[in-house]
Order: sequence, then C-alpha cells, then structure tokens
Amino acid sequence: MNEVQVDLMNQGQAQGELAAYAAAAGRLDIGKMRPYIGSDGRSYMTVYKGGDPKKKENYATLQTNTAGTLRRDEWKQLDEAVLAIAEKRLTGVQNLIDNGLVYSLGNAMGTTVLEYHDSGDALVAELSMDAVSRAQGDRQQYKTIYLPIPIIHADYEINQRALEASRSLGNPLDTSMAERAGRKVGEKLESMLFTDTTYAFGGGTIYSYLNHTDRNTVDISKAWDDSSTTGKEIIQDVLEMKQESIEAFHYGPWVLYVPTSYETKLDEDYADAKGDNTIRQRILDIAGINGVEVIDTLPDDNVLLVQMTSDVVRLVRGMGIQNIQWQTEGGFVNKFKAITIQVPQIRSDQDGNSGIVHGTVS
Repeated sequence: MNEVQVDLMNQGQAQGELAAYAAAAGRLDIGKMRPYIGSDGRSYMTVYKGGDPKKKENYATLQTNTAGTLRRDEWKQLDEAVLAIAEKRLTGVQNLIDNGLVYSLGNAMGTTVLEYHDSGDALVAELSMDAVSRAQGDRQQYKTIYLPIPIIHADYEINQRALEASRSLGNPLDTSMAERAGRKVGEKLESMLFTDTTYAFGGGTIYSYLNHTDRNTVDISKAWDDSSTTGKEIIQDVLEMKQESIEAFHYGPWVLYVPTSYETKLDEDYADAKGDNTIRQRILDIAGINGVEVIDTLPDDNVLLVQMTSDVVRLVRGMGIQNIQWQTEGGFVNKFKAITIQVPQIRSDQDGNSGIVHGTVS
C-alpha cells in the first residue's frame, strides 16, 4: 500500500491530488465519489440535500453516469472495516471527542481554511463608592489566524475477480485492504497530535502538542523507565508540570500523556511498602488530573500534560473516516481511498499562554 497522503488546502491554494480536485471543482462531493450498483444494474449515488445529516430524509438518491463498482451493502462492509480499525488507534483524538472538544464544519467539502481569532486582555475594573468616575476605556485586540484543513487519505484496490467470486459464492467481501487503509489514516491523524512535525501551507500552520510555539516546557531530570527512578521522583515531575500550567493561567482538568516505554513503569508500586498505590494510581490522585494515557506515537522520554478545554485544543472535524471510489486513467481504473477531513487545532491566547506542558529528559 502507498503511504498515507496529507493534502492541504488554504486560501485558494491546493497541495495534493484530492486537494487539487477539490479546488478545481469548488468542493469535494463525497456522494459522487461513492457510486453504487443498484438492483437494476445501474449506478446510483446518495447526495446530501442539507439540514440534519443524521436524518434520512435529508438525503436523495440519484442515478449517475459514474461507473459503480460496489453494491450498497459492500460499501457498508468497507466502512465498518475502516471504522473498526480507526477507533482502536485514535487514543489522543478520542480524548478530544470524549471531552466534547470538537468543532464541526458546516460545509466540510467547501471549507479549505478555518479562519479564527485569538484575543488579548482588555479593560480594567475600577473600585469607587459612587460609580461616577469613568473607568479606563479600552478595546480588546484580536489577531486573525489561519488553519489549513487537510484531507488525509490512503489508497487501496479491490481485485475485480475476487469481488465477483465473493458475489457468486456468497462469501463476505474481503475488507483486509480497507482495514489496513483505515489503520494508516488513523495513525496519521494521531501522529498529527504527538509527533514533532508541522504542516505549513498558505499562511497557516498545523502544530502538534510537541511543537506548538507557545507550549510550556519542563526539564525532567531522569527518564521514568530508568530502573533507578522512583515513584516519588515521577510524582515530583508531574507536580512541576501542573504548576507550570497553573502559572500560565490554565487550571485543568488535565490528561497526562506518556510514551509506550513508560507504560509498565507506571504499573509498579509507588513505594516499597506493599499495599500502596501504583505510580499510575498516585498520579490520578493529584487534583485535576483526570487521565493517564499511553500513546504509541509519542517519542520516548517525552511527557505531555494537556488541559482538556477548547481554548487549548480541539478537533476540527469536517468528515469522519470513510471510503470513496477514485477513478484514474480516464475512468478505466477504479481505485479506493480511505479518507478523512480532520485536523487538531492547538490554541493559545494572544499573550502566549498555553495549557500544554511538554516535559523532556534533560
């Protein structure tokens, strides 16, 4: 399978195959990219008319000239395979969803850039006995920021002969390639939160927890998975990270993210005396820390304390992971893509105060 691609669109510019297609067409029409074969042998598509996307009456079925490859039930099998894998891989992204930190785009296919503002401090409250004296007048300052809206996709193919064989024999559709594509797309989305990679395009930049310019940093004296590191030392590191967040005017609730190499260490006893809590349980006893999550894509010896509020981070979601049919060679070659339009948005205020604390071994 080819590597996962991240196509970027921002302020009228496009980078990547799907982004260029969307720019030329003015939008990505997902309905037209999921044609299915009806019981009469003709090709149809389902298009969204507007309104509540969860209501069946807001969709219409139309006949299309785009050649369908799969039947409706086969599309369902592919989508279920992709989602089953994706849900297992998106721990950090799932935290955002579980905490309600999702900003849904009204027109995902037509939105190529999210324009938003951060604000500075303004106004001063006065203390007086008669409220006659005028308080200091001021105006809040705003700064415009642009966030590229990416298309993340992975290509795969379904062998036509295998497809016909499954139909004639009544066997389930082989969804192994769809599962693998879904896994790769999920891993890419997760890595956009936890790896030191930025995606800059068209005047906007997508940052991760590890490279946002306003994140708070803390030096950790010893690697937590070192055999000589004690539970008390780990707790002291976590408390220092919490204090750093408080000093940046962010007071929780927090989630602590650790790399895979630290997982078993956190399950050791906090103290030598048996019956005491594990290190993980002791961390969860700290006020305001609501979770400890192990992230496979987080580099070794990196620890993150993230405040779970929308002014710190949110998931900008245009479209969840699903499948589309992609035609090449003038329509003679039918391929498939697992595709999503989602992006993590790391935020701070105009004074550079952030609710993210990044700890690394010094």
